[in-house]
Amino acid sequence: MKPTGVVVACLLLAPAGAQAEQGAGAARVVARQETAVLLGPHPARNRPSVHGKLVGFVSLRRPITGDRTVLPVLAHTRDSEGRPWLRVRLPGRTLGAKPPPRTAWIRAWRTRRSATAWHIVVNTRTRRMAVYRAGRRLRGYPAIVGNGSTPTPLGQYFVEENVQLSARAPGAPFALATSARSAVLQEFAGGPGQIALHGLRNIGGRLGTAVSHGCIRLSSRAITWLARRIAPGVPVSFVYPRRPSR
Repeated sequence: MKPTGVVVACLLLAPAGAQAEQGAGAARVVARQETAVLLGPHPARNRPSVHGKLVGFVSLRRPITGDRTVLPVLAHTRDSEGRPWLRVRLPGRTLGAKPPPRTAWIRAWRTRRSATAWHIVVNTRTRRMAVYRAGRRLRGYPAIVGNGSTPTPLGQYFVEENVQLSARAPGAPFALATSARSAVLQEFAGGPGQIALHGLRNIGGRLGTAVSHGCIRLSSRAITWLARRIAPGVPVSFVYPRRPSR
């Protein structure tokens, strides 16, 4: 976690006319998520083969903090030559795809295997965030979520970077920049329309409402508690569970 003057691009701009992803009911909370720490840049392919279609490139380091890229690992396999491959979640948009591929295959070489027991779940219907460790719920906090025209994109994502913001930055004191990107808004100040969990400083809003441009706003206490514990690679689920039938 490094201090930076860069504002995470989550106060989005420039509507693109696309619709937010639908679906994503209750999240399946994982007790342990395997991750891959990249030791070099990686081409990402649609199948575990050097002949697979190239769907993007994953850089060695993240753009805000400069920390090494950490990706959740979803599956393992070997190709016909015996080379190991990993199916991973991808960070952000790749090769201009709309919508971008969410997962792809990378070679297992130049990676270091790790794992995390943390999982963040944001319920956009109840407008609350829950934090789990080893499958057990530890904390719950009220949150501000995306509004009707700029909703928080539903689905399974992960934390790309843990960013300490300057005291005057919107969303201070911290932001957890996720792999989610808005499907409605494409950029903010030249950024990629990235969805983050961040604080309320210099931006405001009432907790428990749906007024953001897609990001998740939390109290300073909540985002500080998270920032001290959550590292890149931690799964983040944005869900809208249906109400229980009576």
